[in-house]
Amino acid sequence: MTDLDTRAAVTIGDATGNRRRAGRPYVPEKRRSILLTVVLWLCVLYFVLPLWWLFVSSTKSNAALFSTFGLWFGGDFSLLENLQTLFTVRDGIYLRWVLNTIVYALVSATGATLLAAMAGYAFAKFDFPGRKALFSVTLGAIMIPLTALAIPTYLLFASAGLTDTPWAIIIPSFVSPFGVYLMRVYSADAIDDSLIEAARVDGAGEFRIFWQVGLRLLGPGLVTVFLFSLVGTWNNYFLPLIMLNSSELYPLTVGLAQIQAAASAGGGAQALFSTVITGSFVAVVPLIIAFLFLQRYWQSGLATGSVKG
Repeated sequence: MTDLDTRAAVTIGDATGNRRRAGRPYVPEKRRSILLTVVLWLCVLYFVLPLWWLFVSSTKSNAALFSTFGLWFGGDFSLLENLQTLFTVRDGIYLRWVLNTIVYALVSATGATLLAAMAGYAFAKFDFPGRKALFSVTLGAIMIPLTALAIPTYLLFASAGLTDTPWAIIIPSFVSPFGVYLMRVYSADAIDDSLIEAARVDGAGEFRIFWQVGLRLLGPGLVTVFLFSLVGTWNNYFLPLIMLNSSELYPLTVGLAQIQAAASAGGGAQALFSTVITGSFVAVVPLIIAFLFLQRYWQSGLATGSVKG
């Protein structure tokens, strides 16, 4: 091979005139879609702007809320004063509402995730009479709005003497048809049948297989169902409204609405606008933290921990 051939093999001019080393595959430049970029930025603004407005508004006084631009700071920075008012109004009942919401959301989300995982695993890995019919009923339950079931649920709990108790919020939140559907689909792909057969050959029972084999492979799916259930219970308003009578048991959604309604009834609604907005902002912060902390578990693949081929 001549020197000219050697130099030609080492460097090659591509179509754009740039020189690159030989032996590396040519990767064409990716074209960016301007329309897709614009749509994505619009989606970002759609989700971020309400949070930004909530934060900016929580730093304003009652007068500044109506005299300044809503998406930027104006007047005195009153965040600390608003927080102080929020946690001292009505003898600091807001903190009690925060604790109630945390308990309702965590207990409900944990129970809903566990039940959905067990039901989804059973639908995916067991063949029993009526499996298709039961799963069809579960899919149909997804289409029923929760508000349509609120009154029958209230009558059922009233007959059992469970209204105006935390269980009136927690027990209905255990039922998650969408979680069952999601875990059924996820279990079918994430858990290899050979793992279950190997565990059975080793003498493990079905309950032990689920806890020690199944749950370890369902991590991302469990986190997804947990977050959906957590947000659903945290933001639930109608069910606590009809189930609870004592303000000490209210979650944040009903409690903040009660503060606003009481102010409106007394003719002083504007005096508590900043307090309600600040309370709404504080109520959103735990959800943001939960998403930021748990999103890393979604990065695991479906085949995490499965048998290598």
